[in-house]
Amino acid sequence: MPSRVAAVLPLFNEGIAAAELVRRMPASVFETYVVDDGSTDDGPALAELAGATVIHLGRNRGVGAAIRAGLDAARAAGCDAVIVMAASGKDRPEEIPNLLAGLDGGNDYIQGSRFMPGGESVNLPLIRGVLIRGFTLMVRILTGFAGTDVTNGFRAYRLSLLDDPRFRVEQAWLDRYELEYYIHWKAITLGYRVREVPVSKTYPARTRKYSKIRPVVDWWHIVRPALLLALHLRT
Repeated sequence: MPSRVAAVLPLFNEGIAAAELVRRMPASVFETYVVDDGSTDDGPALAELAGATVIHLGRNRGVGAAIRAGLDAARAAGCDAVIVMAASGKDRPEEIPNLLAGLDGGNDYIQGSRFMPGGESVNLPLIRGVLIRGFTLMVRILTGFAGTDVTNGFRAYRLSLLDDPRFRVEQAWLDRYELEYYIHWKAITLGYRVREVPVSKTYPARTRKYSKIRPVVDWWHIVRPALLLALHLRT
């Protein structure tokens, strides 16, 4: 199991949710980085009071830029693995040891899945579920990896992946939702050892504001890394 693990939580206007996650981090997490992507509420201050190291981007740059800032901080701190998870409370810090255990045995990248046996999906809106499964099928066909939940942002991977010059995570076009799917695609197609493990994800009940992902614009940001990389239009 990795010896020095960082958790990275990109944050944009989630109120107290991130602070509550920070307090629940298991002992296996060496440092928790909450990356403030231009929040206008007190979420960053509350996360810092809870014990997180808060990185301020100064303005809303996108979840990809926020995750990249967290990855850079984790690498600078000498961490050898990272957990990436939502700051909204949809993911459970108590399941982090399961993701880290997946890195044992030589695995490089662990994707959390709510759909594989042992996983759980609570209050997932129907339309969103259909889109997730459709995109997962597309990536499965294009990469040959039998994944079940490509959009789940609850992941763990070795930071040594980013030492490979073929991972060009500094590219500006990855600043929004693209970065997560770019790293996922690269890990699979470059021959790294990728595995899924079951996790749970809980959406808020009976609310229209279950996600900040906009129906058309942001789904394009999610899908386009797979299309552009498959067509060799980006590297």
